[in-house]
Amino acid sequence: MKLYNIKEHNEQVSFAKAIKQGLGRQQGLFFPMELPEFALTEIDELLEMDFVSRSARILSVYIGDELPPERVLARVAAAFEFPAPVVPVAEDIAALELFHGPTLAFKDFGGRFMAQMFTEVGQGQPVTILTATSGDTGAAVAHAFYGLKNVRVVILYPEGKISPLQKKLFCTLGGNIHTVAVEGDFDACQALVKQAFDDEELKQTLGLNSANSINISRLLAQICYYFEAVAQLPQQARNQLVISVPSGNFGDLTAGLLAKTLGLPVKRFIAATNANDTVPRFLSGGKWLPNPTVATLSNAMDVSQPNNWPRVEELFRRKNWQLTTLGYGCVDDKTTAETMRELAGLGYISEPHAAIAYRLLRDGLQPGEFGLFLGTAHPAKFKESVESILGQNLPLPLPLPPALAVRATLPLLSARMPASFSDLRHFMLELPR
Repeated sequence: MKLYNIKEHNEQVSFAKAIKQGLGRQQGLFFPMELPEFALTEIDELLEMDFVSRSARILSVYIGDELPPERVLARVAAAFEFPAPVVPVAEDIAALELFHGPTLAFKDFGGRFMAQMFTEVGQGQPVTILTATSGDTGAAVAHAFYGLKNVRVVILYPEGKISPLQKKLFCTLGGNIHTVAVEGDFDACQALVKQAFDDEELKQTLGLNSANSINISRLLAQICYYFEAVAQLPQQARNQLVISVPSGNFGDLTAGLLAKTLGLPVKRFIAATNANDTVPRFLSGGKWLPNPTVATLSNAMDVSQPNNWPRVEELFRRKNWQLTTLGYGCVDDKTTAETMRELAGLGYISEPHAAIAYRLLRDGLQPGEFGLFLGTAHPAKFKESVESILGQNLPLPLPLPPALAVRATLPLLSARMPASFSDLRHFMLELPR
């Protein structure tokens, strides 16, 4: 299957090239030229399959004949080695837990699949992965590419704006993983990544690529767990399904919408944000007016200029859907904390991002509908804020999962720099090769 640059439609590339190139001209995002759709009988068959087999089948319709099905299956099996369980929370609401992978966040799915695809199509050529993270991407990408031959990884993150344990997961690895604390917010980190991709010399010298959700391989991998969620639901819930997605860079929502284009039965989606509410204000008033990014409890969603939003608009345009059909809302920190306590009262320990998605789902669910909200990170990644907010609602201090415990006391290995492209450029060119 071919993909096109949504800024320059005449730039059309193969799946392999889209993975290796990351972005198109003018920093344009790649998007599938075809939007395949399964027949109803095929959807029923898919939902009866196991997670890995189903995911390989879904991804194969986008990859086409570039990779034989058995190779796709092998790569998916290597990437998706952990479950994505649906856990009941209330009578008509459940959580899709996406934090059972090695870095305890949903981005393990996309990061590991992307690494597998790089190994498959990269032909051993040296590559430098440059990515920005607002919290979870960094760890997922670092662990997915750690130790791979001919791959260097540079991860930018906003200094002081991600949780201490989030940092421990990816800033303690070393080796081919290089982490940089940037004196600025996530949008500043993201802007540096975009500047790097506009620098032709840097791109050619380093074999530059990105592992943000701007890379199509990461985005397509995320489609798979929406199917896995529906496969675990009873038929009655499938018929009236509403999914609430905690949204920062909007890759997760884009993947869910692509799942719907494939024929997955979803009645509607809710785009759930924190105080960084550019999209809710746009959907409400029709004007794109990003405010300066503000720090919140749900730091991975502290994004004012989401990179994937153009893909959402492109998808709605292609399908002739109206943006007015997309649910939306924003939740402030006070309400987030109240909602975490409410969930604890229901017997479900949550972290801030999932709590936001639950709150908007709970408030917007209609009679007869079934709600699913995404749990995108393990509560232990936000141990300090979760314990502080829940207090007496927590019977014991929140235990650290093994993946976190083994890194919690290791020293950080990050460099530090201002939000300066010249500084970043110098840093990257001086990395050992």
